[in-house]
Amino acid sequence: MDNNAAERAIKPFVIGRKNWMFANSVNGANASAVLYSLIETAKANGLEPYAWFRYALTRLPQLEKGTCVEHLLPISLAPDDIKVVDYFQ
Repeated sequence: MDNNAAERAIKPFVIGRKNWMFANSVNGANASAVLYSLIETAKANGLEPYAWFRYALTRLPQLEKGTCVEHLLPISLAPDDIKVVDYFQ
């Protein structure tokens, strides 16, 4: 038995630890934690993080103020759900 899978899972935290030391403010550290959590949640749900961010950020402006955004979270989506039209091609 070995713990290779567990060590691979925590590797991003170990690499990032030195970078997180230099967060200039509590708000900056909180923002980094939120973004990192969203990225890891997307990965854990089989989504490519960049594609999920593009999907969510293109739909957020279309929502009415006060609308629930839970349906845009990575845990609520499947890889086939995040088809984004590329307006820049």
